[in-house]
Amino acid sequence: MPLHIHPTTESTLRDLAEYFVAKAHEAIAARGRFAVALSGGSSPKKLYELLASPAYRAQVDWPNVYFFFGDERNVPRTDPQSNYLMAKTALLAPLGVADAHVFAFETDLSPAEAAAAYSKEINDFFSPKPARFDLVLLGLGDNSHTASLFPHTEVLHATTADVQAVFVPEVDMYRLTFTAPLINQARAVAFLVFGADKAAAVRRVRQGTRNAEEFPAQLIAPSAGERQWFLDEAAAAELSNSAAQPD
Repeated sequence: MPLHIHPTTESTLRDLAEYFVAKAHEAIAARGRFAVALSGGSSPKKLYELLASPAYRAQVDWPNVYFFFGDERNVPRTDPQSNYLMAKTALLAPLGVADAHVFAFETDLSPAEAAAAYSKEINDFFSPKPARFDLVLLGLGDNSHTASLFPHTEVLHATTADVQAVFVPEVDMYRLTFTAPLINQARAVAFLVFGADKAAAVRRVRQGTRNAEEFPAQLIAPSAGERQWFLDEAAAAELSNSAAQPD
């Protein structure tokens, strides 16, 4: 079922953790490895802490999991704003994940160089096949952005499945991000959204008039994969009955 609505944040997180475990088992059984792209921000931190907890850490064959990042802020890896640092603290270090299984952005390079280097790393990892992640985890901003696909930015018009640098005036910063075509090649995409402050954005993306310039998360529609939404009731509160039905 593509839409999962739960009464609490905690039950939403548990459902997504179980989905993560299932996707890991499925990928490792089929291809010998699980390639996942992590998202940043405060919402996924709670998911990562749950996955690293005793309840879930033994359920995944972590030595066969490879971690990438769907986007990153153009800051050093030691900066508190770094998505890598958050994931390392909440998930990677507690699990003892080997450095060779973690693909972080080289933010000591210029934004354009860092994006090009990350595109090459991804392509080399999946070569000779096109880059196709087993799971891409995404959040949703209250302005309907996802990854670092912000409203009215040039990267929204990307037609190539790669990583690009984009200056985001809204946050006065360069960001590095998967393009929508790269995300849409994934076998599965999962949005994690909770809290009443996200309800309007959820409604706009799922129910609003098609306008990806204003609501960039509308661009996410895997071409040959699945898209799942994990919401608490507060985030789903503005959906009409019809919009709250599965895709």
